[in-house]
Amino acid sequence: MQLVYLSPVTWGSFAQRPHKFVEWFHDRTGGSVIWVDPYPTRFPNWKDWRRSNLTAPISQPGVVPNWMRVLRPDSLPIEPLPGSGWINRQLWEPKLHQIIDFSLQSDTWLAIGKPSVFALELLKILCHCPAVYDAMDEFPAFYSGLSRLALTKRENVIAESVDTIFASSSKLKQKWEQIHKDVRLVHNGLDLSVIKSVKDKVVSNDKKVFGYLGTIAKWFDWDWLNTLAKARRNDEIRLIGPIFDKPIGKLPNNIKLLEECHHRAALSAIKNFHVGLIPFKTNSLTASVDPIKYYEYRALGLPVMSTNFGEMSFRKNALGVFITQSERDVVAMAEDALQFKGNAEEDQSFAEQNTWRVRFDAAKLLP
Repeated sequence: MQLVYLSPVTWGSFAQRPHKFVEWFHDRTGGSVIWVDPYPTRFPNWKDWRRSNLTAPISQPGVVPNWMRVLRPDSLPIEPLPGSGWINRQLWEPKLHQIIDFSLQSDTWLAIGKPSVFALELLKILCHCPAVYDAMDEFPAFYSGLSRLALTKRENVIAESVDTIFASSSKLKQKWEQIHKDVRLVHNGLDLSVIKSVKDKVVSNDKKVFGYLGTIAKWFDWDWLNTLAKARRNDEIRLIGPIFDKPIGKLPNNIKLLEECHHRAALSAIKNFHVGLIPFKTNSLTASVDPIKYYEYRALGLPVMSTNFGEMSFRKNALGVFITQSERDVVAMAEDALQFKGNAEEDQSFAEQNTWRVRFDAAKLLP
């Protein structure tokens, strides 16, 4: 048994759900994998040029395991246009033939992690192969205009064509159940080996540290964060991660923007936090999000202070979770979070129950 996986992120990016899925598949089956890096599925804009001039995201070493082959389809950034698949297919032919030859070697699964015309082509070509769509985001919400309309249409066709849909959040599960009979809720998870490798740090008690680890983009709620910083002027707010959406105006002095670092180093930095933050806006973009950082914060013993968005809205009563309904709740929730006292046994149990292996095993995809 082997796998063709169409990823929404490159293999060289820091390890995320797609990386963990293919690792799990190989561990469970021993089969080979073709990983297909993403290509542009919308029209470029000025932010793409600006982003290319920012520091590139810290990635994992580009080591490809001997059981995997990484392909990157060449394409023109015209996918929203009708007929774009006919034009780009001329560029895709070499990669498509490699995938076809691969599929003839053994029973093959097709897993789609991002909707695209390339994915539609493979669904036609590999129509004899079982296929799963891993819906891990509300992808159209990242786009606008014609790009959004085109992606929505293609995503719906993909969802109707596959055998199984994985939904990473309750909102996505509700959405896809309207058009498919086999939708399985598969939350995000954590890498237990990475969690165990993080060494304990000595955390200062005179100044409390509220910290955030992750990308800062248009879903980040700077107003909420400023409210927290102004309410806790004697404490510190640390943000670790690339910034693609800068705040308007000057930040309070106790907000510290730290350099991006490799994921393991970043998780070690979390041990210096007293409270883990997830300050996301509540909108269509975040309504379907199940943040991985929630699992990592809690597995490392941190209380989590979050806005009321996506899957976090279902965790109001979860151990160590403090959800604010509005900026008016920030002061009280910050104090409640600081008073939380967990223990190592609970942290270990949480980590073991929320690994990627547990997630994908529970989905019962493989026979």
